[in-house]
Amino acid sequence: MTARGLFVTGTDTGVGKTRVAVALIHALRAAGLRVAAMKPVSAGNAPGGLNEDVAALLQAANVPADVRDVNPYAFEPAIAPHLAAQQAGARIELAVIAEAYARLAARADAVVVEGAGGWRVPLNEREDMADLAQRLALPGVLVVGLGLGCLNHALLTAGSIARRPGARGPRSSPAPGRARPRPARTAWARSAATTRTAS
Repeated sequence: MTARGLFVTGTDTGVGKTRVAVALIHALRAAGLRVAAMKPVSAGNAPGGLNEDVAALLQAANVPADVRDVNPYAFEPAIAPHLAAQQAGARIELAVIAEAYARLAARADAVVVEGAGGWRVPLNEREDMADLAQRLALPGVLVVGLGLGCLNHALLTAGSIARRPGARGPRSSPAPGRARPRPARTAWARSAATTRTAS
């Protein structure tokens, strides 16, 4: 799948992913692009209501879209996606999300996808959010909420991203007298970034 957007992930839930995703959508729109938004999985939805993150993304985007494509999996309990799915008698399927993403991408110049929770939050018994980012093959933005322990969280998450096939970790400064290693050229290598936000 050709990269036509960004995947916004974070070190945790509540670190500001939606704020960053909305800002990215506005920036892309300002550049003259048709931008669609996607929150593949949401939890903590009021019965019959729209998740507040999904609502913010829909309001920011300028490509009309079916909410079932924007948010294929919406669960009421405010718990981890795989547990919410189990309670609902469902299973989160990456193929379903990828098909919804493809429909959005067909109508837009770019799609900003916001993950749920952190980088390794489980989606089902075998796959997690990192697998979804890899499946969509989108460049990523890592959002880090400022707070005690945030450096550890950022480094652990960046290290996990670096260990994924087709990804690399953050750049490091070489010791004096040593040549800087040349980073691999991958989607995540080209645009993985750490964004500081208030949590």
